[in-house]
Parts: sequence; C-alpha cells; structure tokens
Amino acid sequence: MSKQLELPEGGKGQTPTVPRSVETPMATHGDERSGTSDLMERVCERANLQAALKRVRKNKGSAGIDGMTVDELPEHLKTHWPALREQLLAGTYQPSMVRRHAIPKRGGGVRELGIPTVVDRFIQQAILQVLGPRFDPTFSQYSYGFRPRRSAHDAVVQAQRYVNDGRRTVVDVDLEKFFDRVNHDVLMGRLAKRIVDKRLLRLIRRYLEAGMLADGIAIERHEERPRAALSRRSSRTCSSTRSTRNWRNAVTPSCATPTTATSTCGPSGRASA
Repeated sequence: MSKQLELPEGGKGQTPTVPRSVETPMATHGDERSGTSDLMERVCERANLQAALKRVRKNKGSAGIDGMTVDELPEHLKTHWPALREQLLAGTYQPSMVRRHAIPKRGGGVRELGIPTVVDRFIQQAILQVLGPRFDPTFSQYSYGFRPRRSAHDAVVQAQRYVNDGRRTVVDVDLEKFFDRVNHDVLMGRLAKRIVDKRLLRLIRRYLEAGMLADGIAIERHEERPRAALSRRSSRTCSSTRSTRNWRNAVTPSCATPTTATSTCGPSGRASA
C-alpha cells in the first residue's frame, strides 16, 4: 500500500512551517484577519494534505465511530477524496459524530474525550496546518501550551531562570473545565475576527457542535465541546491572546509576563511559568 496520498493534481503550495516565536512581548494584538477568502483552497492543496496524512498516521490513535483505523485511511482517500474535496470547497461537508471515551483523572472523576473519525482527524490536521502559522505569531512569547516547538518543559526552564534570579512567589491559575464549558458563540465570534473564509468558519462550527456517540446513543452538544485537536486549538487561539492581555492590564508593568498554567512572580514583580 502506498504511504503517500494519491490525489488529483491541484495546488502545489508548501505546508506552512512556523519558526520558533521571536522573543517579543506581544507580536500583534491578534485581531488581524487571516488572509483572504481562499483559505479552504489552501487547506485542500496537495502538499498540505500529504503533510496532514503523514501527521495523522504518525499520531496513530483509536478509531472513531465508523471503526476505520489510521492504516486504512490512505486507501479510503484514494476512492473518496474527490467527493470530500468537492464538499469542503462547496462548504457542505458534514463532520461525523465523535466517539465518547472516558479516562479516569488522577484526582478523581473522569475526563471525557471525543474521538473523531480518522477522516475528520485528517481534515482537522489540514486546517490546523493552514491556520496555525497565521495565529501562532500573535500569541504571547510567555505562552507555551499547544504551540509548535514549545512545551511544558520550556515553561519549566523559564521558571528555573526566574528562580535563579531570586524570585520565589508562585501563582498557579487554572480555568476549571474551560474546554467543557466554552461558549460556541463567543468562540466563533473571536474566530470570525481573524478568519475571512466563511466556509472554514462554518466547518469549524460544525466540528465544535458535532454530536457525541455514547453507548449507541447520540448526544447533541451546543456549548461544551469534545477534546479533539482542532477544537482544542481553536479554543486556545481565542483565549490565549485575550487572557495574556487581561493579565498584563491587571498587574503592574513589571509583573506582566504570564505563561500557560503556572506563573511565578518574585521580588522584582516579574511572572513566568
């Protein structure tokens, strides 16, 4: 079986890559719109799709409600991609419901995950590769979560630097169940300020509101959203810049460098994670 996605010849654009964020406090205010109305065409470019397929295969993961595995995806796309592409470009594609999967939390209770079909994971990844490079440069340099070439390890290293500088106070802030309670209208309103392509906005909305299949029962979702890759990053996109800006406005100028998750604020008033 060929490991490459066999698609009709289309655009030859390269999959965008994002260099490590430049160390400036805030690159932009994060309200500029992303490109023109042809973002969906960029999503469907051959090179972008091949990169998305490679990433989905590398990530592996469980099957969604249709039972299709990652290994079966390339063969499926050879037959069905033309129709899928037509639906995406026409703005009529309807995502499948996600499969509910609950995992126990260390502190008790369970975390509810929504597992999309592999076809939807492929499409989500293709969208992410187009939007990510346009959104990421607008995030704070002190934000590390869900960002390319950044991780919790980087936040710990930065925190260690501040500890070595003599800072001792730690402020730990957590938005409880944010991903379970995010309001879709607010989220889409924030995205609409940044994205021109209406087809892409409609598709993201459909992903957010995709039903969940639990023990054979379909559950509609109008506010909370499944913890899937695209939805998580969409929420992150809309909350990161505003949260950082609010933090910076709420504290003194010298104590205005928050990061994702844990922050430290020491004698000189500077914060980190």
